Amino acid sequence: MSSVEQAYVIGGGRPLQGTVEVSGSKNAALYAIAAGLLTAETLTLTNVPRIADIDEMAELLRVLGSHVEIEGETVRISTPEITCTAPPAEQVLRLRASFLVMGPLLARTGEAECVPPGGDVIGSRPLDVHFVGFRMLGAEVSRHGANWRVQSAGLRGARIFFDYPSVLGTVNVLFAAVLAEGHTTILNAAPEPEVAMAARLLNAMGACITGEGTPTIEVDGVAALHGAEFEVIPDRLEAGTYLLAGAATGGDVCIANAVPHHMDSLIAKLRDMGMTVHADAASGIRATSNGPLQAVQVQAVPYPGFATDLHPQMAAAMTQAHGLSLVHERVYDNRTLYVNELRKLGARIVTGGDSVIIEGRTQLTGSVVRALDIRAGASVVVAGLAAEGETTVLGIGHLDRGYADLKGQLQALGAQIERR
Repeated sequence: MSSVEQAYVIGGGRPLQGTVEVSGSKNAALYAIAAGLLTAETLTLTNVPRIADIDEMAELLRVLGSHVEIEGETVRISTPEITCTAPPAEQVLRLRASFLVMGPLLARTGEAECVPPGGDVIGSRPLDVHFVGFRMLGAEVSRHGANWRVQSAGLRGARIFFDYPSVLGTVNVLFAAVLAEGHTTILNAAPEPEVAMAARLLNAMGACITGEGTPTIEVDGVAALHGAEFEVIPDRLEAGTYLLAGAATGGDVCIANAVPHHMDSLIAKLRDMGMTVHADAASGIRATSNGPLQAVQVQAVPYPGFATDLHPQMAAAMTQAHGLSLVHERVYDNRTLYVNELRKLGARIVTGGDSVIIEGRTQLTGSVVRALDIRAGASVVVAGLAAEGETTVLGIGHLDRGYADLKGQLQALGAQIERR
């Protein structure tokens, strides 16, 4: 039976308690793997999560000419020569981050061609920011059938303003700018921790980047990058999922390796909901229930605001909060696929425009639900852990793309969950 046909079976109603460590960041690891195209030398990445998306990205790089070895949580990439600048559409369409090969291919070979990327269907994520940056660096951008093509006889540094702080757009343009001649300034850049990590990785490979983690990134182009060994940061979204599962079940959960300053928005909302939260760099983040949760309002906005990738899990936890809670989605226009699935468990939840309204506290009851994307799947898992009785979560292939050991981690926290 394939993973998409398998299911998680959850016996809910048990408070989660205990301490776990999360895997390396899914998103940051994907960016780091794409960076391997920028050098002919070997890039060694550690703390890489063992998830399906990593395998997809590795296979894409192999098609482009890279040698990629995966051994546990270590990935080694060497690309002495790029042999293909137009990856097959069927591979690109499986993974949103696949479009990140465009910047390295353009920087290293002067050309790249790619269909618009795939991934979860959670709303429109236009490529305009990528193309604005490439054009400002001196590339020509054109459309050829289903493919986008970028070409340049030589990239030159420029002052680039983004209309929107796109994460993938910032990383892709950064990849191109590090090998461009001269100085580049990226204004309204995405300040996410994963973007800042990508910049630090590039610096470890010989790039000259400052301002990472802020809306203004400065880049002095270099002639070539070299190999490096680099550790991927912990996954704040995985950490947030387990902390919210603890909140939903009235538990006491500690993420030992979570980075508190990456998660200020979630920590603030957990405290608003009535949780006691201890957070420091040495011991991570611990969130302890103190009785019934209280309703809150949340705005899902770009970092450092509340992460859109934690919106569905937060909504699941809010079903256990007294009062009327609201989540306002400001990033993706189709993030609320999870709502009908939560209703199957008995949640009183409705959508209105870009907002989700949750009436609690609701006694959820186990049912059969489906993971419709990575975070929608995490939402029904959180709700299933809080529900009375047995919940069956179908479509868990989505969860395999984002969580390296969801079952094992939740079992370590005392959850009754099996994969069948």
